[in-house]
Amino acid sequence: MNYRQNFNRPIFAIFASYYRPHWMLFAADMFCASLIAVTDMLFPMMTKYTIEKLLPVNLYRFFFIMVGLMVSLYIFRTAFSYFVTYWGHTVGAYIEADMRRDLFAHLQKLSFSFYDNHRTGHIMSRVTNDLFDVTELAHHGPEDLFISLLTLLGSFILLLTIRWEMALVLVILVPLLVIHTVASRKNMVRASKKVKERTAEINASLESSISGARVAKAFTNETYETDKFAGGNEYFKTAKRNYYRAMARFNSKLEFMLNVLNVVVIAMGGFLIMRSRMTLAELITCNLFVAAFLQPIRRLANFVEQYTTGMAGFGRFVEIMRIDPDITNKPGARTLKNAKGDIRYNDVTFSYNHDITVLRHINLFIPAGTTVALVGPSGGGKTTICHLLPRFYETRAGSITIDGTDIRDVTLESLRKNIGIVQQDVFLFAGTIRDNIGYGRVDAAIGEIMEAAKAAEIHQDIMRMPDGYNSVVGERGIKLSGGQKQRISIARIFLKDPPILILDEATSALDSATEMKIRHALEELSRGRTTLIIAHRLSTIRNADRIVVIDDEGIRQQGTHEELIAEEGLYRELYTSQFGD
Repeated sequence: MNYRQNFNRPIFAIFASYYRPHWMLFAADMFCASLIAVTDMLFPMMTKYTIEKLLPVNLYRFFFIMVGLMVSLYIFRTAFSYFVTYWGHTVGAYIEADMRRDLFAHLQKLSFSFYDNHRTGHIMSRVTNDLFDVTELAHHGPEDLFISLLTLLGSFILLLTIRWEMALVLVILVPLLVIHTVASRKNMVRASKKVKERTAEINASLESSISGARVAKAFTNETYETDKFAGGNEYFKTAKRNYYRAMARFNSKLEFMLNVLNVVVIAMGGFLIMRSRMTLAELITCNLFVAAFLQPIRRLANFVEQYTTGMAGFGRFVEIMRIDPDITNKPGARTLKNAKGDIRYNDVTFSYNHDITVLRHINLFIPAGTTVALVGPSGGGKTTICHLLPRFYETRAGSITIDGTDIRDVTLESLRKNIGIVQQDVFLFAGTIRDNIGYGRVDAAIGEIMEAAKAAEIHQDIMRMPDGYNSVVGERGIKLSGGQKQRISIARIFLKDPPILILDEATSALDSATEMKIRHALEELSRGRTTLIIAHRLSTIRNADRIVVIDDEGIRQQGTHEELIAEEGLYRELYTSQFGD
C-alpha cells in the first residue's frame, strides 16, 4: 500500500496502522494488561473461598497460605502494572513520534501555495500540540477497552455462578452506563476540537507577535499586541471551559449511576438474604465483583476523555496528511543530468489560486550561458517567472523547458539541484555560519565552505568574529548585518555551483562599496552559466546579455542596455526616473 492510499482509508484504520511497527511491544503490553484483569477477578473468588471454606472449619493454616497467595498475586500484579505503565506509554510515545515524523515529511512535500495559505503557528500546532494527547490515547485506548471488556465479561460470568439475580442487576444497569458514555462522547469531541482550534490560533498569534517584536516596539504598539493576544487567550479560555463543562456533566452523571449501582446491589443482596436465598459470604463476594465492575467502567470513562482529546488531535493530523501536494513527480519522471541551461517559456500563463492572472502568454528564450535581467514595475511578475522555473508553483497553461525537456518530465530533486537561488528576503537558519553556508551542499568540507565564503567576500568578516565559522547567527540571522546575511546566502550558491542561477535582488541589501566588491565575484560565478537577474537598481544589470522589461501586461521590451536606452519605452522611463536625463 502506497503513501497516499494509506491516508485515504478510514481514520481508525490509519490510527491502527501506526501500531504495526511496534506490534510485539504492544502485544506484550496487552498480555500484561490481561493478567492484571485476571488478577482483579481472582481476588473476589479467593475471598469467597476463604470465607466459606476455610474460616468456618478453623483451617487457619490454609487461611494464611491463601493470604500469602493473595499477597504474591498482587506482587505479580505490581510487576505487570509497572510494565504496562512504562512500556505502554513508551509505545504511545513511539507512535506519536512516528506520526510527527510523517507529518514533517509530508510538510516538506507541500508546495509554496500551501504555505501561502496557512499561518506558521497553525502548522506548528499540528506538529506539536495536536499530537501530544495521541500518546495517551495510543497507550490507554486499546488497553482500557481490552481490560474493561475482559473484566466485565469475566466478572459477569463468575457472578452468574454465584447468584443469577445479582448478574441480572448488572445486565440491566451496565448497558445504561455504556449508553450514557457513548451519548456524552459527541459533545466532548466537539468541545475538544474547538479547544484544539483555539490553541492553534494562540500559537499563530504568538509566533507572529514574537517574530514582529521589533516592529511592535518601533511603533510603540506593545499594548495593542498584548490586547490582541489577550482576546485570543479569552477565546481559548471559553473553549476550554466549555470542554470542562461537558466533561463535568459526563463524570458527575457517571459517578451518580455508579453509586446507585452499589446501593441497588446492597438492596438486592439484603432482600435475597431475608429470603434465605443468599449467604452473607455471597453478598460480600458480589460486592467485590461490583467493585471489579466499577473499575472497568471508570476505565471506559477515562477512555472517553482520552478519545475525545486524542482523536481531535489525530483528526487534525489526518486532515493535513490528506492534502495532496499540488506539485509532484509525474510517473516515469527522469533525472535531469548535466544541464546546459537553455531555458524556454512557451506561452506560459499563471495565476495564484486561479484568481487574478499574474502572467499571460509569456514567451521567452534564454540561451545557455547567457545573463538575462528582468526589470519592470513591482507586481509585473518578475519573481513569479523565476519561481515557475524550479516548479515552486505550477503553470496554469503553457510549458517551460530546459535543454528542450519539459521541466514537468524531470524529477523535482534533480531540477532544483540544477538551479541556485539567492532571494531578496534572505533566510538564515538559527545555527552557525558554517551550517548556513554548508546548506548549499550539506556534505561539503570546511575548506570548500571557506572558499565559497571568500568568493562571496564574507570570509574576512567571519574571521573577525569571536568564533569564526562556528559563530551563531541567531534567529533568522539577527546577529548579522543585512549585507553579511546577503553575502552568506550568496556563498551558499558558490558552494552549490549549479548551472542555472536566479538572483532575485541579490545585492539589494548591500551598500555601494560592498556591492562593488562582490560584483566581480558574481560575474565570475555567472560566466558560462544561465543567469536570471531580477533587479530594480538598473545600474546592476547594465552588462547583462539581454534585458527583458516586464509589466502587468507582459513582456514589453527586450534588448541590451544600449538598445533599450536608445528607444522610447518603459525601460528608458525607468532609467530616467533613477538617474535623470
